Amino acid sequence: MMNPNDLMDQFIDWAFRNHPVGRQKVQPLYVRYKQPMMYGVFGFQTFLIAIISYALFTEYWGWNIMIANAISWVLSTLFAFFTNRKWVFISHAVGVAAFFRQFASFCLGRLITLAIEEWMLWFFIGQLNLPNMPVKFCSQFIVIALNYVFSNLIVFRKGRSHLAVHGE
Repeated sequence: MMNPNDLMDQFIDWAFRNHPVGRQKVQPLYVRYKQPMMYGVFGFQTFLIAIISYALFTEYWGWNIMIANAISWVLSTLFAFFTNRKWVFISHAVGVAAFFRQFASFCLGRLITLAIEEWMLWFFIGQLNLPNMPVKFCSQFIVIALNYVFSNLIVFRKGRSHLAVHGE
């Protein structure tokens, strides 16, 4: 399987192969914003996992919204950790202990946003009786933004040599 970073690089090369002046203008922007673009690509996939699994659990199987959200969180968090680690933040833990510290800090940040989302679901669906899926859908935007901040500033932050080696 081809690395998604390589695919994005190849797309930029293809899009500007006949436009060297345009490439000179776009390249600095591409380099600067590549990480948020990759986060968007994998964030969207994580979003789909969260929404589809939650809908399956609540709408199809009739599970409690809090339990369904927690299990959906587990699925989307596992996917997000491995994709963010490998292709978004390009951060690889050195050693087993460092890997688990990185995974634990990632999950801690995600647990904070899980608590925020659980409260939103409880309040807007459970207390105000708003429709289930629109509330879940909207809550995901807040969660995704907060997760990016936690991942970028805490978990995969450059300069944390005990957790990661960057630029591989």
